[in-house]
Amino acid sequence: MKTRYAIGCAAAAYIFLARPRLLRWGATDQEFDGPLPGDEFVANADLTATRAITIRASAERVWPWIAQLGQGRGGFYSYDFLENLIGADIHSADRIVPELQVIEVGDEVLLGPEFGYDVALLEQGRSLVLRGGFPMKNIAPPYDATWAFVLQAESDETTRLLVRERYEYKRWWAPLIVEPTEAISYVMSQKMLRGIRDRAERPADSVPGVSRDNVGSAPATLRSSIRG
Repeated sequence: MKTRYAIGCAAAAYIFLARPRLLRWGATDQEFDGPLPGDEFVANADLTATRAITIRASAERVWPWIAQLGQGRGGFYSYDFLENLIGADIHSADRIVPELQVIEVGDEVLLGPEFGYDVALLEQGRSLVLRGGFPMKNIAPPYDATWAFVLQAESDETTRLLVRERYEYKRWWAPLIVEPTEAISYVMSQKMLRGIRDRAERPADSVPGVSRDNVGSAPATLRSSIRG
């Protein structure tokens, strides 16, 4: 009886105290409640998480790190060793890779070797929205989800990076998969946000593989980043 009571108290503490904070790490009330690009793809979300961070760099300097996200690309700038424990084969880049800057709507961004989300919405230099679900063998994904990366330029030459996850459950048992993984998502997401911030805040000349000598061959957003 005491064990069940303790478990119940712990679960209640997580649901009412810890969980709300995990779902909105770094985000203001306005950012958490306000609309973001891509919300329309999962209009009736059963679960939404919005996390954010301030980056002391222009949006043009942040965007190249967003554009090259993905397994087999620039990685996710989080805890690679944890992702690789489940065979994700993630290797986060410490440099901007010009050939990875081209991304278009309809492209697949891999989250692991055999699983990815599609680019549903792209606004160069401002927002990237991925959409998909995790299939389970021969069963269709039990949820529809979006993963949005949005840059908001601030007046003081800083940028707010907002990352939003939205899930709409398609099967009754979908919450049994999604809800427990949100604690893991929090751990990985806040590390990713800090990883992007730390990379973007470095002077352009200190980023390996990037110099003012290769401005001419780089995409427009990357050229702006290099010059800045």
